[in-house]
Amino acid sequence: YNGEIAGKSRICKSNEVLEEQIKSNPGRLQVLEEIENQTKSFIQSKRPGNGGSGGGGNDNEPPTDFPVVTIPVYVHVIYNSSQENISEAQINSQMQVLNEDFRMTNSDANQAPSEFADRAADTQIQFTLAGITRKFSNKTSWGTRDDMKKSSQGGVDPIDPAKYLNIWVCNIGGGILGYAQFPGGSSSTDGVVIGPQYFGTQGYVAAPFDGGRTTTHEVGHYLNLRHIWGDGRCRQDDYVNDTPSSDRANYGCPSYPTNHCKSNDMTMNYMDYVDDACMYMFSNGQKLRMRSVLESGGARAGLVN
Repeated sequence: YNGEIAGKSRICKSNEVLEEQIKSNPGRLQVLEEIENQTKSFIQSKRPGNGGSGGGGNDNEPPTDFPVVTIPVYVHVIYNSSQENISEAQINSQMQVLNEDFRMTNSDANQAPSEFADRAADTQIQFTLAGITRKFSNKTSWGTRDDMKKSSQGGVDPIDPAKYLNIWVCNIGGGILGYAQFPGGSSSTDGVVIGPQYFGTQGYVAAPFDGGRTTTHEVGHYLNLRHIWGDGRCRQDDYVNDTPSSDRANYGCPSYPTNHCKSNDMTMNYMDYVDDACMYMFSNGQKLRMRSVLESGGARAGLVN
């Protein structure tokens, strides 16, 4: 049993959207590879003695200290019903969760089992609300084809996406909680999309995804994190050393230890598919990946002012 009750399992379409982008634009793959090379050499440079630890998926990354950076955020609320026109309080509750989760000040941060506790990271990334736009639409669901990001399609164009994280809050439909664009994609569609009932912790929210963690997960993708199981079999990698290999998503609230690929899954990682109440950490290795795209020369360096 893996918690996949109808309508109750976490569905994120970021990986599928990326596959579509690669299909329609072969140059997208090359850009991804360039970002990957930059990320690898950045992480290598941060390792003690620059020797790196090489090897498989369970090598601990040492914690690394960085200046705290602040990413400014525009939230675009596109609504069909008054419920979907979420309140400023609901938006602020999401900003609070983002800041707590990325700075490891979340109240559940201390729940990690001892096996993973020393890998939990304060990413030293925080977020500030730059502005909110609101737009009524006759559309009741938007899908994952980026129409909500185009005023020509009745959506809202992103505001200066090189300098701001744009988040569209609208009903995606099909049970999809959210999706993000990985770094290096077209600026005209850059950002994160979240369903209104999965955004924030108060107001129009639906359990078990009412803890604001869908946005934490999608912003992880936006900053170049993959799903923790690598969207494939045991050897399919999420490009992070200190997250154990796994061959599947976990759902619901798995008990520890949950074992796949001959190691315990880090089910409580934000990049798995568990319920909001059961995910509460990024790893040191994931922090290095995210920080690498924010470095000078990184794919998202413009977000850091």
